[in-house]
Amino acid sequence: MAKINKTNAARLLDKAKVAYELVPYEVDENDLSAVHVAEALGEDIEQVFKTLVLHGDKTGHFVCVIPGEHEVNLKMAAKVSGNKSCEMIHLKELLPLTGYIRGGCSPIGMKKAFPTYIHDSCMQYPFIYVSAGQRGLQLKIAPADLVAQSRAVLCRLFAEESEG
Repeated sequence: MAKINKTNAARLLDKAKVAYELVPYEVDENDLSAVHVAEALGEDIEQVFKTLVLHGDKTGHFVCVIPGEHEVNLKMAAKVSGNKSCEMIHLKELLPLTGYIRGGCSPIGMKKAFPTYIHDSCMQYPFIYVSAGQRGLQLKIAPADLVAQSRAVLCRLFAEESEG
């Protein structure tokens, strides 16, 4: 098996003595979606989380981590982050701001520690997947460890279907 290079996120988890697993998958350059990642890993899409970077009108940049097939509710994200409104950042801002590219943005190890909000459904699982900081590599990690390492707030970031 090919050696997996440690990412910044993995090095930070090692330093904190947090258990995790680096899980490689086949990248499809035409489909960088979490749905593709879940299929490539053979995992439930509800356990594969994507990392989104937003900008709030009051607090500036913040991070939302949500199950891959969902869309973040901007009103809910604004409210939990202490903003009146927020929007997704432009793709061209992602790399200079976080040090990560689209499809490889990890909630751990960004250039700067941004306030982070993780959808609370993560706690139903023994482990979830988030990007390890590069395309083709996921971190398999216990949700509580991810919350602790990213100093995240557990909250609702989209309305559940049954609530609608």
